[in-house]
Amino acid sequence: MNSTIGKLLLNRLGIGALTLLIVSIVVFGITNLLPGDAAQESLGQAATPEAVAALRVQFGLDQPAPQRYAHWLVQMLKGDAGVSLVNGQAISALIGDRLPSSLVLAGATAAVSVPLALSLGILSAMFRGSRFDRGMNMLAVSLVSVPEFLIATLAVLLFAVKLRWLSALSHTADIQTLGQFLRAYAMPVFTLCCVIVAQMARMTRAAVIDQLRSPYVEMARLKGARPVRIVLKHALPNAIGPIANAVALSLSYLLGGVLIVESIFNYPGIANLMIDAVTTRDIPLVQACAMIFCGAYLLLVMLADICAILSNPRLRNL
Repeated sequence: MNSTIGKLLLNRLGIGALTLLIVSIVVFGITNLLPGDAAQESLGQAATPEAVAALRVQFGLDQPAPQRYAHWLVQMLKGDAGVSLVNGQAISALIGDRLPSSLVLAGATAAVSVPLALSLGILSAMFRGSRFDRGMNMLAVSLVSVPEFLIATLAVLLFAVKLRWLSALSHTADIQTLGQFLRAYAMPVFTLCCVIVAQMARMTRAAVIDQLRSPYVEMARLKGARPVRIVLKHALPNAIGPIANAVALSLSYLLGGVLIVESIFNYPGIANLMIDAVTTRDIPLVQACAMIFCGAYLLLVMLADICAILSNPRLRNL
């Protein structure tokens, strides 16, 4: 690795760390603007003002916002997300119980969406202008335009209510066979894949077509190379950077779509935990979940940038 690539990678890491710091300020500020607090939610509407004030002191909610932010940031840097204000459990334990489920859902969605989207995008680029290409473009635009909650609702009505093939809720606790796994994850993965595959396939198609217009591809055609060889041996290796960006940006969409999917299918993941925390005004838990989502998004984008840097032949030759 030459010095130019090393400097660019360090620059990306520094920008990522600064962005995460800014995000922490935004997350802390937004969560503190939510109406009500954990003390009021815990005691209920019938609680006396004295009892609410005492509980707010116990939770540390009476301290100034800058002081609470500084304390929270220091604890987060130490790896301590604090304690839930609602049930008194360690937030790390609550997230640890839900994180594997969210990772399984994200992994299953990525395992299905990435190969499918790349294959469709490359085929559309190879046969651009054909009926297949036009049909894929129309389908992709249609899927991108449909929100996840509508896709999830239609999937429940069709596969759970009408056909009775699948359960409307994702029961993942007692999965022992492959069939049970497929039945539990079919509709959540299908809902997430609809938009992700459409976005990723369109960006992959654009990246490959851009390379197919390059002079070196035209030279390969003049030498009699077959279309499949031109795409796989010439265009695709030089499109790795843009394709990596397409994959990362599309997978980052999971972080928003999973909030809706976990809520509709009652999936026991971090997104559902965050929604429950917002309802009970459990601010430390909301902040920890939000930082996980933001950190995952920044990590995906940073990995895409790193892939683009490492795959750039001009930078490798400097």
